[in-house]
Amino acid sequence: MTTEREMRLGTVQETLLIPLYGRAVENRKEESALRDPRAEEIVASIDYDFSRFDNLPSLVGAVLRTALFDLWVADFLAAHPTGTVVEIGTGLNTRYERVGNERARWFDLDLPDVIDLRRTFFADTPRRTMIAGSVTDDAWASAVAAQAEGPYFFAAEAVLPFLEEGEVRHVVDLLAENFPGSLLALDTAGPGIVGTQDQHDALSKVEARMQWTCADPADLSAWRPGTRLLDSRTLTGLPAPLHDRLPVAYREMLSGLAEQRLPQVEEYRLNLVQLP
Repeated sequence: MTTEREMRLGTVQETLLIPLYGRAVENRKEESALRDPRAEEIVASIDYDFSRFDNLPSLVGAVLRTALFDLWVADFLAAHPTGTVVEIGTGLNTRYERVGNERARWFDLDLPDVIDLRRTFFADTPRRTMIAGSVTDDAWASAVAAQAEGPYFFAAEAVLPFLEEGEVRHVVDLLAENFPGSLLALDTAGPGIVGTQDQHDALSKVEARMQWTCADPADLSAWRPGTRLLDSRTLTGLPAPLHDRLPVAYREMLSGLAEQRLPQVEEYRLNLVQLP
């Protein structure tokens, strides 16, 4: 079992345990949005009180978000099987196990304490490498550019909203300057979500809080000339290839939420951006 000492994560880093647990719970269901037996194994190996997240609606939301990011990465690899995927703020994600192939180059980037924990469960391979560092530092980008060729896909799932807007702009600039034409998948949270985090079912259980408010993901296109917003989805507006394969209960739930047009649903968006 992973010891308590090994589980001492930073404030924001602790949030990685929420989607991890969501995938583990999802894997136990008879009908599920995705399968992730590795997540279930990891949860069973970690000394942490995951019960604080039991029965939270956000767990399903986290799973659906991951499923959409999986779809985008899978589509990228179908078009570019020898391309490069970088998981920004990888946490204990297992996307490589779900959609990776044996030809692409893959990097898992996160802060040193997370990578230390991650190495308990994963190991580098010739085509998959862990990098310890902050997404806002330039060094990791240089390391990726030196080891892998494009095209590039960057997946920043549940990461950038926890940064200040200036830091997010720096990350976008860093990617655009080092990896022109690359794709970036990211989630954004509107003011109604950021302003009510203390009442959020999952975030209220941890200390981390989102900092960056993005009312309209289309604004990202104005940050750097040539940036294009290729897709932007709410959880109730998932693309048909994903929505249609969800369990019936999930499709019915999403239909009901769409009719209600709740701010906490409508203001949270999953976005695919092409950088200039």
